[in-house]
Amino acid sequence: MDLSIYTGCLSRNRAALLSGGVTATGNRVYVGSELAKVYALSTEDGRIIWQMIVAGEVLSSPVVSDGMVLVHTSNGMLQALAESDGVVKWTINLDIPPLTLRGGSSLVTAFGVAIVGGGNGLVSAVLINQGRLIWQQRISQLSGEIKIASLNDVQTPVVVNGVVYALAYNGHLASLDLLSGQIMWSQKISSVTDILVDGGRIYLVDQDDRVIALESQGGVILWCQGGLLHRNLTSPVLHDGYIVTGDSEGYLHWINTNDGRFVAQQKVDGVVLFSKPVVAGDKFIVQAKNGEIYAFIR
Repeated sequence: MDLSIYTGCLSRNRAALLSGGVTATGNRVYVGSELAKVYALSTEDGRIIWQMIVAGEVLSSPVVSDGMVLVHTSNGMLQALAESDGVVKWTINLDIPPLTLRGGSSLVTAFGVAIVGGGNGLVSAVLINQGRLIWQQRISQLSGEIKIASLNDVQTPVVVNGVVYALAYNGHLASLDLLSGQIMWSQKISSVTDILVDGGRIYLVDQDDRVIALESQGGVILWCQGGLLHRNLTSPVLHDGYIVTGDSEGYLHWINTNDGRFVAQQKVDGVVLFSKPVVAGDKFIVQAKNGEIYAFIR
């Protein structure tokens, strides 16, 4: 792969503090900022198409659905911005506890509904066209008086065939019914990264940076790759049939989905990778902690 820096106009403004990971759709890339801004960039040249101030820090990737750019801010607000010009259409307060992990759940959409995890151990379902809450389900409980034990943030859910899969820190990996929010099965496991569901399997990185594959029906563990312990791995993505994750040492790792074996590694100029990679057409896009966005050409 060829590597190119893909920061466009934002590379001239280090104060942008890009923080939430990138989302690519059509001819645009969307990214949030610690300064409570969302940017829409051109995939062709990185030009800023629009920028909009939102209700708080954007520490998770925006999601585009039903003509809206949906963002979940660090202060528990879920907002919908018009895809065309960034104008805020609605805001709903999902609340957060006094202590949460640094970051925030992104969201997933299906059948006109946005599903989002919160720092309070809850999974929430909101109608996109109205901004109305339709159900909430708890998958993590407060587990002690010690502050670290009270962290129960839910990471970004995934929806497949009418089933919501969600994972909480100090909580459970759970399978929920999309229509009602009822729990179908759960397994005790903890993580601060998002899960990937593909081909009847769930792939995740646990709190110790083990990469794990489980069956999506029942949650049975199929394999566990423990060769990257404590390297602060990003959420996994699927690329050319392999699992890919980045780490704090600036490496991308390709892992075989069948047995968890390492297939390839690539160094990204010694930077710290902190958000999950994004596949956009012929580009493989990653964001570094220093705010720069890199695009690999396959």
